[in-house]
Amino acid sequence: MKKILTLFSVLLILALAACGGNAENSEDATSDEGTDQEQTTIKIGASSVPHAEILEEAAPLLAEKGIELDIEPYEDYVLPNDDLASGELDANYFQHIPYLEQTVADTGYELTHIGGIHIEPMGVYSKSIANIDDIPEGTEVILSNSVSDHGRILGLFQSEGLLTIDESVDVAEAQIGDIVDNPKDLTFTPDFDPAFLPELYEAEEDTLVVINTNFAIEAGLNPLEDSLFIEGEESPYVNVIAVKEDDENDEALQTLVDVLHSEDMQNFILDNYEGAVVPVN
Repeated sequence: MKKILTLFSVLLILALAACGGNAENSEDATSDEGTDQEQTTIKIGASSVPHAEILEEAAPLLAEKGIELDIEPYEDYVLPNDDLASGELDANYFQHIPYLEQTVADTGYELTHIGGIHIEPMGVYSKSIANIDDIPEGTEVILSNSVSDHGRILGLFQSEGLLTIDESVDVAEAQIGDIVDNPKDLTFTPDFDPAFLPELYEAEEDTLVVINTNFAIEAGLNPLEDSLFIEGEESPYVNVIAVKEDDENDEALQTLVDVLHSEDMQNFILDNYEGAVVPVN
């Protein structure tokens, strides 16, 4: 009988140990699962300046909410949408709405935007012309080959009284052929990658060069001080967070937009760029 009781005790101890081991493993698995659920990584493509800088500032605020930013810098305006559409990125932050809409129309990509973050007023620069009234007749205007920006640029020149666009054309969609009055006989050369425009500004005298603010800042220019004239803060060309249509309601991506709209981030943009980049909400 004693042997039977002893054997029963041993079996009971082994069973309890096994149950305890299973409970511990289950607890570890639950703990690991909870960690996975709490931590989310967003891989986002961005122009180096100012977009990536803004995201770097937002990263600690997002980390507090369990979201890690993996920021991929880009120096062009084509690859970020290609990589977003292919799934290489979860989101991108570099473009305004007309550019995104033009890309979708041209490529069929199923992309959309989930929030505007800031405006970068576009400026016109010259190495030798110091005043709008001093622009010589026949001056060449060098601008980017981004068709979606042409209406924006022509609208800027029209607002300064330098040309008139056909009234039947929506200014945002205007092209060079839609100019009906050009009193200074300006010639527009839309042949250049936007990233190269600061180099042309340095090399070409007696010209006007239209430069996107992100590239101007990256080249060491102060858009408010160095430009001959520049868009006002009311510009509709807001830079957005773009995502795939299927991810439009993704909670982590929506949190990213909320953080970028926060007072802390708006103050950072205002203080850091001194009006060359204007936050929106």
